[in-house]
Amino acid sequence: MSTFAVHIPDAELEPDPLDPSQIVSGSPEVSGKVLWESEDGKIIRGLWQITPGVVTDTEANEMFVVVSGRATIEVEGGETVEVGPGDACVLAEGAKTRWTVHETLRKAYVINY
Repeated sequence: MSTFAVHIPDAELEPDPLDPSQIVSGSPEVSGKVLWESEDGKIIRGLWQITPGVVTDTEANEMFVVVSGRATIEVEGGETVEVGPGDACVLAEGAKTRWTVHETLRKAYVINY
């Protein structure tokens, strides 16, 4: 693995369209960039962004830090968390979530499979 630094707010991201069945309301658009992935694909580190709207997802084993924006994440049968700039969040693999994105949210993440 090489050493590098990325200025997250200015990093260029690539479109990563949502499955239309995930969109509950609005017209949210997703973009992202994988910064590093292990050879076996079991660890992924990257950046991700979503514009306002409401979407559903099934989560991976993930930890992320919000750089900008705000969202409410409802975990089916569990907690509801509010996240914004500077917040770290851990999502459990398989958790079914509903994201209400209030302001375009950008995060840096690590996923372990």
